[in-house]
Amino acid sequence: MTPHTPLGPIEEELAKARAAYRNWGRWGADDVLGTLNFIDDAIRAHAAGVVRRGRSFSLSLEFNEDGPQRGFRGRINPVHYMKDTGSDAAAGTQGFPHGFGGADDHVVMPLQASTQWDGLGHIYDNKQAWNGRPCTIVGGDGDSVTGIEHMRDAFTGRGVLLDVGRAVGDELGELPDGFPVLEEHLRATIEAQGATSTVRRGDLVLVRTGQIGRVRRLGSWGTYAAGDAPGLSFTTLGWLHRTEIAAIASDTWGLEVRPYEFAEPAMSPLHQIAIPNMGLPLGEMWDLEALAEDCAADGVYEFLLVAAPLPVTGAVGAPVNPIAIK
Repeated sequence: MTPHTPLGPIEEELAKARAAYRNWGRWGADDVLGTLNFIDDAIRAHAAGVVRRGRSFSLSLEFNEDGPQRGFRGRINPVHYMKDTGSDAAAGTQGFPHGFGGADDHVVMPLQASTQWDGLGHIYDNKQAWNGRPCTIVGGDGDSVTGIEHMRDAFTGRGVLLDVGRAVGDELGELPDGFPVLEEHLRATIEAQGATSTVRRGDLVLVRTGQIGRVRRLGSWGTYAAGDAPGLSFTTLGWLHRTEIAAIASDTWGLEVRPYEFAEPAMSPLHQIAIPNMGLPLGEMWDLEALAEDCAADGVYEFLLVAAPLPVTGAVGAPVNPIAIK
């Protein structure tokens, strides 16, 4: 496995990445989709055609109070409570006529409490948001320009699983915390998995590290949220840009490797380039375990992926229940 080698000074690395990977203006001044523009009707039609067995997989964690959050930046696990219950109906206290009864429930949660997409208004680089807009497009009422509701039908296309945990990890198919997934690991995974994992323009790429599998094996979330984790290296930004993928998601809390690869203090440096500069949506906390087992069994790593975010107006991130169909 590759050791964790610190990169150069962070300001220099960020400057080089901005210059090399910035997509501002690529789809016009008014763009609100970023790299999701790479998905067109032909790509969606092709994605539907890869379905052979009709087997479907939910890639979402359950949204409940036993989730991974530990309070970082105020993120709590979902709080679910009942407004009306069957007990109320049984007691005859609901006040409805002719025997009618029902139940109603509410939920309180951060929109990024569990399986989710980061929208284009989520991260800024030197006070600038996607496409060179000022970060002030996001105010008290939310993102007035690139709210995630604009992406409600965009996350449908060819999904590809890169099971890096199985390809280059340990005997359990897991990568250790702090392991930086490099381009060479992505390439090695594609080679090991075969032709169905070839990454193409407009793909929705899923990277499995095995961290959720380890959480389940150990029986505790531990420091999964905001703690050390395997994840994408900052150096994979070139691959992410060059391949022209539409979006990328993983089974970790923050997608990129933690601790970060810089000797200096840093905060989500890959996010800082990928979202506001490249326009690349990032997905986090995806449960890829059942899908990965199936892909390993039948040797097919491509599928139709339907992963529409909840279209909360002005949201900078949103929950999703992604469905992979093989």
